Amino acid sequence: MFEGFSKEAFDFLFGIRMNNNKEWFEPRKKIYTQHIYEPLKALAQELFKPFENTGMISKAGRIYRDESYPPYLHYRDTLWIYIRYNAWDWSKTPTLYFEISPEGAEFGFRISKPAAAVMEHFRCDIADNPTYFTELIQMLRNNNIEIGGEEYKRKKKCTVPEAEELFLKKGLSAYRKITDLSALNKPELAEEIIEVFRLTMPLNDYFHGVVNKVEADKIKEKLELLSTEETTDLSGVKAPDVEFMW
Repeated sequence: MFEGFSKEAFDFLFGIRMNNNKEWFEPRKKIYTQHIYEPLKALAQELFKPFENTGMISKAGRIYRDESYPPYLHYRDTLWIYIRYNAWDWSKTPTLYFEISPEGAEFGFRISKPAAAVMEHFRCDIADNPTYFTELIQMLRNNNIEIGGEEYKRKKKCTVPEAEELFLKKGLSAYRKITDLSALNKPELAEEIIEVFRLTMPLNDYFHGVVNKVEADKIKEKLELLSTEETTDLSGVKAPDVEFMW
């Protein structure tokens, strides 16, 4: 059962940030296991319960970095839980997430690096039904949920002035951040995270549908291209007059 994250958890995360090496980590591995790994695993189980029948999957991160990182960065100083629909590239698909770092915690919804076609579809849907999206964003803000996401360097043409901020987004997130570490050391944290997940679920499901549609359109386009390609006509090709070794 999740009981919260202790002060020792944040002291450890700050320590591993400043001492990202095996010599510092190994003597303190029990601190990581007791104060971070076990609570994070328990929290992941509680967060996933309301979403078990949605078709989504849950995953909790480990402190060990993979080989794609520089060799001097062995460990993570930010640990995470993701709940999302199965996808090959998690950064291109909508995700419900919880992250804990030395600064505190952040949780909510994000789609970090969606395909350009996904955001183009998003802007078209906003233009068709601006009230739905602006009211959804306002509802989230009324519940102390911030709106973020990377923005285009060159602004997209906006046809809906009241939704201009959404037209600027290259990716989108809706999240709550907690920097009071004492507020993270309580079992009720799980309920707060689940509440934010439920409030942001309309965005999660909307983008899941758009990503699926864009992927389906790409497959359809490829199939149509294959079906219209002309087969090479070999009937007019003559064999050489002189025999030789191929």
